Amino acid sequence: MAIKIVTDSTSYIPKKYLEKYDISVVSLNILLKNTNRRETSISNQTFYKEMEEAKEFAVSSQPTPEEFYDVFDKIAKNGDDIVGIFISSEMSGTYSTANLVKNMILEKYDINIEIIDSRTNCMQMGFIVLEAAKHAKFGKSMNEILDIANNTIKNSRFVFSPSVLDYLKKGGRIGSASALIGNLFQIKPILTVNNGKTDVLAKVRTKKKAVSTMIDILMDDLKEKELGGVIVHHINCEEDGLTLAKTLEEKLNMKVDIQDIGPVIGSHVGPGSIGIAYFWK
Repeated sequence: MAIKIVTDSTSYIPKKYLEKYDISVVSLNILLKNTNRRETSISNQTFYKEMEEAKEFAVSSQPTPEEFYDVFDKIAKNGDDIVGIFISSEMSGTYSTANLVKNMILEKYDINIEIIDSRTNCMQMGFIVLEAAKHAKFGKSMNEILDIANNTIKNSRFVFSPSVLDYLKKGGRIGSASALIGNLFQIKPILTVNNGKTDVLAKVRTKKKAVSTMIDILMDDLKEKELGGVIVHHINCEEDGLTLAKTLEEKLNMKVDIQDIGPVIGSHVGPGSIGIAYFWK
């Protein structure tokens, strides 16, 4: 009997790691132009082109109970235990649905299922998932894996800067006053996820300053700490992502990958946004 890890599509974990650690993914959904699709069923390039042409805000929704059930049931049939790690419960009902389906599965199978609220999203959540999956593959116990996941939640961060604030304002992710000030005075906020919600960490005047401030935050977090992993996120602005990754490589003396953010989070934060997700040991 093994322990299998399940997450949702807003972790945006690179496919090679999903395959390497046998991580299962349930997909959130995105509604645009009266068409509802699973986030994992549409390419990012296609979606952002459609969103630009539609000139409307997309609407996201949590995975269906049926999809959760199918993924959990497939694992449970093999007698394996499950650790589910999902997007912050402050941002989505995904965590709540996972617990609902967990109880349904436990009525049918004699296995152990633990559901974790990551209190975040994107590759900050992705690193939590990957650390749990790595140690599950090493044969660690359920309690050890839960401890590792919870420690990574505490010792990780996601900082990002949106290109415009309209998407966050529309989605209610930050207060209307902050959005208005940002647009009026061309302030570029540095945002993070704090206690499960999007929070303003700093405000600067230019995109260049926003990038340098995010790097400073990372380097300050890593004082006397060992970096566990880092990745650059971008929303439909690959060149900006590559430039930031190159700068980090020079500072950290290590390879830094980039990963695009998909429709669900992308529709709430907006194209042109850039950020850094990382954790320390």
